[in-house]
Amino acid sequence: MARVSPLMILPPVIFAALAGLFVAGMVTENRDELPSTFVGQQAPAVPVEAVQGTVQLTDDDLRSGEVTIVNFWASWCPPCRAEHPNLLDLEAEGYRVAGINFRDTQDQASRYLADYEDPFFATGFDLRGRVAIDWGVTAPPETFIVDGDGTVLFRYVGPLVGSDYEQRFLPALEETLQ
Repeated sequence: MARVSPLMILPPVIFAALAGLFVAGMVTENRDELPSTFVGQQAPAVPVEAVQGTVQLTDDDLRSGEVTIVNFWASWCPPCRAEHPNLLDLEAEGYRVAGINFRDTQDQASRYLADYEDPFFATGFDLRGRVAIDWGVTAPPETFIVDGDGTVLFRYVGPLVGSDYEQRFLPALEETLQ
């Protein structure tokens, strides 16, 4: 009787496990959306420094009784530049938009806001990206909707542009105001 080597069984077992993971991922709702452990929780702390020439964002700003949009951005980030007109539109429509700049320099961040207009009522400056990590931000831009009591209601990964912005972010924002 021939013995079957464990090395001969291992590849089909690995293949079956991967196939199972792929199938599970395909049938899961919102498979393109990254989960956020902060949705439904209090917002983490904001940076203790502002972008030069702007008003300092504080933790109290997120607990002011008003819904706040918190946008993580960087001057060197092309998708951040693409979403900038929509941030200006949101601000012009009366939404409270706060910006947290991270992994940038003060000079570049303040120059960017001076050159392209500042949509933020207040900012935070996160040089090393530690606050971004605390918020679970993976890469700029990422945007959060925070209720007036400081509860994170929604996380949006990527630039606020296109049909995904119109079909997911704007309805979530409208829902928070009802």
